[in-house]
Amino acid sequence: QVHLVESGGGLVQAGGSLRLSCAASGGTIRTYVMGWFRQAPGKEREFLAAISWSGGSTKYVDSVKGRFTTSRENAKNTVYLQMNSLKPEDTAVYYCAGDPSGFMSTMNYIYWGQGTQVTVSS
Repeated sequence: QVHLVESGGGLVQAGGSLRLSCAASGGTIRTYVMGWFRQAPGKEREFLAAISWSGGSTKYVDSVKGRFTTSRENAKNTVYLQMNSLKPEDTAVYYCAGDPSGFMSTMNYIYWGQGTQVTVSS
């Protein structure tokens, strides 16, 4: 059973940056597609980004494209989300998730972290 733990959240001013990490234990995620999601208060969970098992392919939702970058280090069983030019509307709980299918199009995320809070002040 893969266990995911996010870290790196916090309070940052608008225009600032944060780097989230998602560390996996209990199994390897090296063959998984890994995704990032967020949920703001009163809103539904939103897909943000995904990275293929090799790291060679990524995709982003338009609202974060050009500002957020996801990467991975399979040797460390860890995935990252670098967030730049943060805006107050980026305030949310951020989650990483794992899709064991290995296919970017499947979106079959069955392993989830507990989330980390990101707050962007204006």
